[in-house]
Amino acid sequence: MADSKRDFYEVLGITKGASDDEIKKAYRKLAKKYHPDLNPGDKTAEDNMKEVNEAYEVLSTPEKKSRYDQFGHAGIDPSYGGGGGFGGFSGMGGMGGIDDLSDLFSSFFGGGFSSSSRSRSATAPRRGQDIQASITIDFLEACHGKKVEISYNRPEKCPECNGSGAAPGSNVSTCPDCGGTGSVKTTQRTPFGVISQESVCPKCGGKGKVITDPCKRCGGAGRVNASKTLSVDIPAGISNGQNIQLSGQGAVGANGGPYGDLHIRINIRPDDIFERDGFDIHSDFPITYTQAVLGDELTVPTNDGNVKYTVPEGTQGGTVFRLRGKVVKKLNRNDYGDHYVHIVVEIPQKLSSKQKEKLREFDESLTLQNYQKRSSFFDKIKKLFT
Repeated sequence: MADSKRDFYEVLGITKGASDDEIKKAYRKLAKKYHPDLNPGDKTAEDNMKEVNEAYEVLSTPEKKSRYDQFGHAGIDPSYGGGGGFGGFSGMGGMGGIDDLSDLFSSFFGGGFSSSSRSRSATAPRRGQDIQASITIDFLEACHGKKVEISYNRPEKCPECNGSGAAPGSNVSTCPDCGGTGSVKTTQRTPFGVISQESVCPKCGGKGKVITDPCKRCGGAGRVNASKTLSVDIPAGISNGQNIQLSGQGAVGANGGPYGDLHIRINIRPDDIFERDGFDIHSDFPITYTQAVLGDELTVPTNDGNVKYTVPEGTQGGTVFRLRGKVVKKLNRNDYGDHYVHIVVEIPQKLSSKQKEKLREFDESLTLQNYQKRSSFFDKIKKLFT
């Protein structure tokens, strides 16, 4: 049966033999990328997070990691591979008929230990790792969209040796220990028979080839770190913390495999005036006591320019009025959010004696009929005590 799970090392984007620190670092990086809090409602991210957690739980536990390195998924899950669990032991007393315990393991785990499958996986093309980057843009740039340039470093195919790892003009020979398969088979005789095991070839490191004269530029790795600059279209309406994925702009793959992807996290600088809520914008607008009493025409700043708006007489502090369709374009849609303007009535301070006297005269000329809330408040008090 074909494997239904991805290789745990591939899931974490690391190579077999990675150190504990490398495993932890890879896990933290992917956990941050797929965390549900950063991807609300994203089922794909949720599934990826589960896969990352499962891979880390195995590779960070020495005992489980050892079994996984030796037997793959079958080493940590006896029911893996469709072998019917442990039901294949009928007639176990007749083990003398089994010449090689690898046949017994194959009957357990669905034949997942054939040398051909290991050989193919060791030298097969593998996709390159994804790369994380981030850019910071202004509030209004996020509202309207912008084309920006981003520079980052990524592993690329060595231009000197074209990814072969060998110096130009030198020969690359087939590994004599593994015959080009990238894996070697060892056997051990036991009282129960012969145990066979495949592992990565130590001479060629699983590449299936031997380089006698390594490329001086890449040291035989076949790839080099290079700086790359891209022009990126930031769509109008993008939110803080969202990611833009550029396919094929990540790290070069192994054994001729494709490049990974580049994931760009968008950070938006806060604005001094505007505050965003989804695709709506909120802002405060301070007016004077006189403007609130008599009404006035205001020039209200929006992310789409200034807008005229008339506040009526008797406008109260805390009043909110809406400017329809004057703000953020909804992502991948043709409609917009609204702008909510919150009126703040500013009470004058540091009045002169003359100003205070005039204010008292004005106040004495008013009655409860001029105050809607005060009038209603005192009416309720009267009812309460009568």
